[in-house]
Amino acid sequence: MTRTRRRNALWAFAAAACVVATSAGADENARLVVNGEIEMVTRTAAPAHLNGALPDIRSGWTFRTTETQALQIDDFDNPGMIFVDKAMDAWNSVEGSEGKSCSACHGNPMESMKGVRAVYPKWNEAAGEVRTLVMQINDCRVKRMGAKPWKYTGADMAAMEALISVPSRGMAVNVAIDGPAAETWAKGKEIYYTRYGQLELSCANCHEQNYDNMIRADHLSQGQINGFPVYRLKNTKLNTAHARFKGCVRDTRAETFKPGSDEFIALELYVASRGNGLSVEAPSVRN
Repeated sequence: MTRTRRRNALWAFAAAACVVATSAGADENARLVVNGEIEMVTRTAAPAHLNGALPDIRSGWTFRTTETQALQIDDFDNPGMIFVDKAMDAWNSVEGSEGKSCSACHGNPMESMKGVRAVYPKWNEAAGEVRTLVMQINDCRVKRMGAKPWKYTGADMAAMEALISVPSRGMAVNVAIDGPAAETWAKGKEIYYTRYGQLELSCANCHEQNYDNMIRADHLSQGQINGFPVYRLKNTKLNTAHARFKGCVRDTRAETFKPGSDEFIALELYVASRGNGLSVEAPSVRN
């Protein structure tokens, strides 16, 4: 079989797994109001830089079953909040050679971290690079606390990222893609539309061209990351964006990039920008 025929056969196989799903048990028009007071924008006009690629943008919450949606409505029911409580203990704990805690510099995270999650990834002028929130957390740990960096997709990091996200819930994602960040954004866009693996699938094949369809038992979303870190019922833990990227690329039967790599940093910036206008939801709940 020629490479072209083999590629087409694999793509046909993948496409055959998708069947139109009008609801898949989800109420895509439901309103997400957390704790009766934090109203989330889960559907809004697509940002102009998508150039009409999507008619509108939707949170992954709108693709989940009503039972899963309900778990995110109240923090007492949201299993991801357990990890936020754990991160609060770490926030107040002295660690490293400098005898500092996060609170020593930043005080109460519910006040000092408000709005932070909404603008990450962002260009860091001093470092001359686009930084994710994970990178910034580790920079603070190493340079200010004299502590060891956490694993990029580890449990401690996912919990701290969730804690820092909580004060921004309900605020619109607004990552900057112009100026010095433009080159990284363009690289991320290229990766998003590049086909990978034996199945020769790109991010766009599923999350732009086939969202709202079913691939086997999964209701495909637009792949928005405004809710990350995400508590997944599938593995009963918080999952970071880079861990999900890695899983998606692996599912194409490709050799994947590493979490924290230049490729995934660029992809995070691009994917985050696709959700500009949606509310920060983290920690969200997904299947």
